[in-house]
Amino acid sequence: MRAAEPQIDANPLYRQVKARIVQGLTDGTWKPGEMLPSEPALGSLFGVSPGTVRKALDELTAENIVVRRQGRGTFAAELDDNRILFHFFKLTGDDGVRRFPDSRVTGVDRFAPSPEERAALQLSGNVRVIRIARIRLLDDAPVIAETIAVPTRAFPDLDRLGTIPNNIYALYASRYGRTVARAHEEAKAVNADAAAAKDLNVKPGTALLAVARTAYALNGEPVEYRHSLCRTDGFHYQVDLR
Repeated sequence: MRAAEPQIDANPLYRQVKARIVQGLTDGTWKPGEMLPSEPALGSLFGVSPGTVRKALDELTAENIVVRRQGRGTFAAELDDNRILFHFFKLTGDDGVRRFPDSRVTGVDRFAPSPEERAALQLSGNVRVIRIARIRLLDDAPVIAETIAVPTRAFPDLDRLGTIPNNIYALYASRYGRTVARAHEEAKAVNADAAAAKDLNVKPGTALLAVARTAYALNGEPVEYRHSLCRTDGFHYQVDLR
């Protein structure tokens, strides 16, 4: 009869294993798209049973942090366009079709953080953020004007890359080791000011949806504060509750 596995702290053992796997994903032991060791191998590494590992992987799979592929194994999730579209892009055409938007960057520079950025990114002292301004387009029509602020400590050369890719979350993961795992959003209705009207090709005063998002890495670190102004003519904000 197998001896009971020791409890290292107050958390269930599988949650401790889950935390150690997340740490491995955070520190680059397993990179996005890379296959993790088998359940028995992970069990041996952590000193637990394969069943305990399996329970930890079940939660990570449900949270879309790892992906199980039948007959192949378990892989660190990649932030490809389809995953970003499903989990993080909520603007949908009134025809019900979801499409990954194109992006046009209009500015990248360093700034003192706004009060909202400072609070969301948990910044203190005399720090700066890298702020990206961009327009997002569907069928060449501007539908979102957004600003993205990230802490310089986590993305030290982001403003010197020359090109900011459309799928910026994939860049966070591949270049900086910050995989976005979840986000908190707040939305409210606003009217377009002159700048937003020009960016989105609408009349001043047009109703827009303002969405403020804080994105968090696997280890819970806030890595991005994003403010988006979204057109609502022909589009709506869609959230799936599970």
